[in-house]
Amino acid sequence: MPINIPSKLPAAEILRGENIFIMTEERARTQDIRPLQIGILNLMPTKITTETQLLRLLANTPLQAEITFVQMDSHISKNTPAVHLNTFYHTFADISHRHFDGFIITGAPVEMLPFSAVDYWDELCAGMEWTKTNVYSVMHICWSAQAALYYHYGIEKYNLEKKLSGVYKHKVTQPHSRLMRGFDGEFYAPHSRYTTVKKTDILSAGLSVLSESETAGMYIAVNSNRRQIFITGHAEYDIHTLDAEYRRDTEKGLNPEPPVNYYRDDNPDNQPVMLWRAHAHLLFSNWLNYYVYYDKLL
Repeated sequence: MPINIPSKLPAAEILRGENIFIMTEERARTQDIRPLQIGILNLMPTKITTETQLLRLLANTPLQAEITFVQMDSHISKNTPAVHLNTFYHTFADISHRHFDGFIITGAPVEMLPFSAVDYWDELCAGMEWTKTNVYSVMHICWSAQAALYYHYGIEKYNLEKKLSGVYKHKVTQPHSRLMRGFDGEFYAPHSRYTTVKKTDILSAGLSVLSESETAGMYIAVNSNRRQIFITGHAEYDIHTLDAEYRRDTEKGLNPEPPVNYYRDDNPDNQPVMLWRAHAHLLFSNWLNYYVYYDKLL
């Protein structure tokens, strides 16, 4: 079954070109089915790119999903046209009365700031509190995973000596978890961040670590009822995302190191190699199938 999105959303044409099954809102209204309600709080600066990346993964499921995009009312986006946000996005005030089967909170390039220094921190905290009663399962990605771990469990983040950027090998630590069903014992996933959390803090808070990397640290953790998922990497990234970040930082004079295990022969003059697509699709389809849909039936 498809994802339901507005027909004029820029991602719609891109996904059609990739032969991904989508359904416009107009056609969806003719279907006699109750789709999963999925909200996406998009904190990334390049929102249109992130929309496409997430929708590509959410479409890989037999379940029909209706997508609602959410933005911060207390933050003005500098990289996305206002007309796009006004057309396709809602604020928490707009959706506060609604209930969602699943909700995704993306990362944001603000990890070097203390949480309280982020201009939309208070609004984000109110939103995370709202998810406790209005959302069945929440997936937090990268910075929002660290933010949610801090807000819900008081778990601190720590600065790294240098940016963690690249595609890292991970292992499954709880193979019987439904979220990890079908995963190989080892798989690859991208990371792009300046901060980290400690596994010992995660376990002390009563959370379960489902996957980790010797280099990148804890990757996936869940709470006891599986309604909060914390992912420290970026499975949703497409093949060129890390390259774009590397070129951007190079142009800014930040002298970044090339992303690890990403370019062919580790040479940034060569093309990147996609090592994580299958894992990314499996992660999102498992979340939708088992944590968002199946758990509600039990």
